[in-house]
Amino acid sequence: MRRKKVLALGLVAMMATAVFAGCGSSNGSSESGSADGGQVYYLNFKPEADEAWQEIAKQYTEETGVPVTVITAASGTYEETLSSEIIKDEAPTLFQVNGPVGLANWKDYCYDLKGSSLYDELTSDSFALYDGDAVAGIAYVIESYGIIVNTELLSKAGYSLDDIKSFDDLKKVAEDITARKSELGFSAFTSAGMDGSSDWRFKTHLANLPIYFEYQDKGIDSTDAIEGKYLDNYKAIFDLYINNATCDPADLAGKTGDDAENEFATGEAVFYQNGSWEYSNLTDKGMTDDQLAMIPIYVGAGDEANQGLCTGTENYWCVNSEASEEDIQATIDFLTWMVTSDAGTKMLSKQIGVIPFKNAADTNNLFVLNDRKYTEDGKTPVSWNFTTMPSEEWKNGVGSALTAYAAGTGSWDDVVTAFVDGWASEYAANNN
Repeated sequence: MRRKKVLALGLVAMMATAVFAGCGSSNGSSESGSADGGQVYYLNFKPEADEAWQEIAKQYTEETGVPVTVITAASGTYEETLSSEIIKDEAPTLFQVNGPVGLANWKDYCYDLKGSSLYDELTSDSFALYDGDAVAGIAYVIESYGIIVNTELLSKAGYSLDDIKSFDDLKKVAEDITARKSELGFSAFTSAGMDGSSDWRFKTHLANLPIYFEYQDKGIDSTDAIEGKYLDNYKAIFDLYINNATCDPADLAGKTGDDAENEFATGEAVFYQNGSWEYSNLTDKGMTDDQLAMIPIYVGAGDEANQGLCTGTENYWCVNSEASEEDIQATIDFLTWMVTSDAGTKMLSKQIGVIPFKNAADTNNLFVLNDRKYTEDGKTPVSWNFTTMPSEEWKNGVGSALTAYAAGTGSWDDVVTAFVDGWASEYAANNN
């Protein structure tokens, strides 16, 4: 079986371009702990957390003598990077899948974590990702995303958070800011960049909203064929983003995630769609809690008065079953330390958000606290249903159609076709 997997993945790797956003390693021998002679190689999914992972890996090595290497795939390249790295002699001992669809590609490489010290630290087995009876992955963070607001700029425009409780409210405020853009000196929205470092915000995270509401109507949690009932709402919010932004819609193909982040941090825009993982980046750039808040992504559907943030996870740690026994144990020990130690839990809570483990440190992440307050007030979180999207190819098709639509070289009908017909064909292709 291993030979077949290696040959198949080797073909993928030959076609992939693996780009690393950061690389760090530590030398040393394991002189303590239960994984004598073992080492850890983590292929990290989150570029925004690379520096923190490098620092915590170094600290762990200094404490235990166990070498920990962290390599971070560039945004939008994780699957192809993993395909390239997994077939190497020194393959990752620790990697990530994004839920059941992602697991289908990698389940043959997933060590059964049931009964492990890491599994025993979960607050609920609902955070375990199962392959039959085996625990193939473990969720390591619960995150939220929505529309991040510069409350200081919002106030300068004559509004407060209480003025935005629905899509109609958001549209009214955004279009008024656009009408007074020259006077105010800032735009309503940051650029909705559609390059690989940013397009996931719209082809995946924003696309979750029409999927969520359709699933809610039907009482389902997955489907082989999306109808697209709420694609007019998807169009309405995307139009609002691109027509009230810091740049012309035709320029979005070349705009990056860094562009949007910098526009927001430097006061060029009031609104910025992103998640709780952005908190450290924004505060590191000098923004304060007094300037920040996160509100729901309203699209004019459902019970907006009781809508919360989009909250869930697509981040599951998997331990490479093809690694040596020593490396498997070293990896499990490292993860257990991450979710039980003061240093590990503080790093995760600060950089990533709420972690579903018994010894989790509390967080000062304002956006996580915003989500908590919405929930305490009886608002219903929007679940993460994008883990049921049929494939990366489907996301790319939607992203390409959105980019062409924004540029004026394509129509919204093309987006609908990519969304609906693309879903059916990709689901069928991946479930035969």
